[in-house]
Parts: sequence; C-alpha cells; structure tokens
Amino acid sequence: MAVPRSGNKQYLCEAVLRACDILEAFRSESELLRLSEIAARTGLSRPTALRLIYSLETRGLLQREGKSRYRLAIRPLRKRAYRIGYGSHSAEFAFSRAVQESLIAAARQENIELLVLDNQYSPKIAIRNADTFIHERMDLVVEFQADEHVAAPVIASKMQEAGIPLIAVEIPHPGATYYGANNYQAGLLGGRFLGRWARQHWGGEVDKLILLELPMSGPIPAARLGGTLTGLREVLPQLPESSVVHLDGKGRFGPSMEIMRRHLSFDRSRRVLISAINDPSIIGAIRAFEETGRAAHCAAVGHNASSEARVELRRPDTRLIGSVGYFPESYGPGVISLALDILHKAPAPPAVFTRHQLVTPANVNHLYPNDPIVLPSDLDARLLRSH
Repeated sequence: MAVPRSGNKQYLCEAVLRACDILEAFRSESELLRLSEIAARTGLSRPTALRLIYSLETRGLLQREGKSRYRLAIRPLRKRAYRIGYGSHSAEFAFSRAVQESLIAAARQENIELLVLDNQYSPKIAIRNADTFIHERMDLVVEFQADEHVAAPVIASKMQEAGIPLIAVEIPHPGATYYGANNYQAGLLGGRFLGRWARQHWGGEVDKLILLELPMSGPIPAARLGGTLTGLREVLPQLPESSVVHLDGKGRFGPSMEIMRRHLSFDRSRRVLISAINDPSIIGAIRAFEETGRAAHCAAVGHNASSEARVELRRPDTRLIGSVGYFPESYGPGVISLALDILHKAPAPPAVFTRHQLVTPANVNHLYPNDPIVLPSDLDARLLRSH
C-alpha cells in the first residue's frame, strides 16, 4: 500500500487507502480478476476485499463480469513507475542474453523502469553493481550472477540492509526469492534420456560417465548433475561409481574443451556418456572428442537448450543427443509478475521453478521454428570469441 512519504498520517483513512489498493491491483482496463486474485495482490483478507469490491461496484468504479470476475470501469490509477535493477549474468552467454531480452520486454509491458547492469561473470563486478542499485534507490533488484560462495551472501546482505527486496535468478542468494530451474528434476530428465540412449545404441554398456561441473555456483545448480547421475542409474543400475568422472569445466566452452583434451590424453574408453552444467561446456567437451577422431565414442546431454545448443542439435553428425530446455525467453513475464507481487505485498512463494523439456534433434525445429539460420561452422568461433 502506497502512503505519502511526508505529511500528517493521522488524517489518513484506511478504508480509502484499501479501496485504492483494490483499484491499483488491476494492471489494465481489460484485465479480469477473481476475488481471490484481488485479495492476493492487495494482501487483504477475502471478506475485507469483498466488501470493498461491492462498494466500488456500487459506485461504478468496478464492473462485474459473470458471477465472480471483475474489471475496472474507469481508467487505471496513475502510479509512479516501479524501478527495478537487473544484474545480468553475462552478455557472453546466449542463455543470459535471452533472459535479459525477455525481462526488458516484460518490464516495458508493465511500465517498469529497468536498470540493467552486466555482472560479466565476475563476483567483484556483481557486488559493485549491487552497490549501484542501492545508490540508485531501486524498488527491487533481480540478481543473476554465478558465484554462490562469495558474491551471493554479500549482495544479499547489502540488499537486506538497504531494505530492497531481492529475486535471485538461477543461483540462490540468502533470503532472496528464487526464480529458475528445478535443477534436480532437470538432471533426472537428462540422465534418464542418456540411459535410454545408451541402452538402445550400446546395449547398456557404458565405460565412463563424465560430468562437467561448475563448483563456484554452489550445490543448487550442481543438483542438476546429481539428478543426471540418479536418472542414469534408474535406467542403467549396473553403472559403478568408479566409472563416474567429475571435471571442472567452469561452465565455459574453452576450459571445458581443454580439460576434456587432457582427460582423453590418458583415457581410452570407447563408450562415454557426458553431461555438463550448461551448453557451452558440453559443446566444448564434444569438440575435444571430435578433434581426436573419437566422436563416435561419446554421447552428450546439455542443459539450457540455449541458441548454441540448438545450432549444434541441427548438425547432421552431432553427438549432442539432447539438451534439457529451460526456455529463458519466457523468464521475463514470470520474474516481473513475481516482482510485482512482492512490491504489492501480495503472498509470494519462496521459489518459482521454470518448466523443463528435453530438446532433441527430432523436436528442435518444432519447439524453435523461428530460430535464425546460423552456419554450424560459425558456432565454435562465436563461443571462443565470447570467452
């Protein structure tokens, strides 16, 4: 509920303020809301909201549609535009760029002033950007940065001290509302698919499972690789622990290719399954197999189904058999809706999970029919330039 920042508050009428909250709950003249939705957005009890709605309807400010939905009968009240800060993960990643574009579009739709700063995959820069958001007096901050150990607690503490609500995208921050992947479930999806592929093509015989990790992001994102292992063992329970190899690919194309090169210099396994924390990492690993002439010895599943993976999935000879989709192009409306609920003091869950679906060579054109045509030969150069 918005109240004057100055003046004598003893003259305020709570009933009028609550009636204004009801009217401000509608985001457009055409929006239809049920009683339960109005109560949730305003933080009012259902009986109180119902009495106010009935009064506003009687005076012609609200209009009932059907038995239980309402719309504004007047133009929406003019409100100060909310100011939200967004600390973007890094412009080098296609996934991050898709999230940012989606967020900008959703903020514009809701008349929200969005200040975007690039964290550049750097804890130091992310903390500096957080200070900028505080200095600029943001109403709420959305943070997408990869360092769970150092930057996340510092940023969360700064926002708490400044009284600024915080939404953390993909990487949890202490006390923040989480928005992003259901990492373990996403991992299960990818692991089961890897297992079924190995059973169909290799008779279930697997020499190695290589998991390319990103330790700096902490245990929650790492759960997608834990889920991968569990899902794979559901299909291939005979896989021994000694066959599982953990490598730090740093979530990037170049480092993942290099560490896989080193591993392949001494490991001659012929049936290798691979999964990675994200798509640039898994593509780097695949390239290491290809340059040694051993591409047929591996099969890989990535995470995010970002544009790099979708280019790779369209290669006729790719060893990327799938990537678990997170659909970052849809993050914006979800994050902005959650932010508005928090700013309106409406009940908000501690975590909102995105949907997941496996994207494969068989369905990539159906799920992403409007992808621009990018020559596969451009892919590695793009990935290397970004890192």
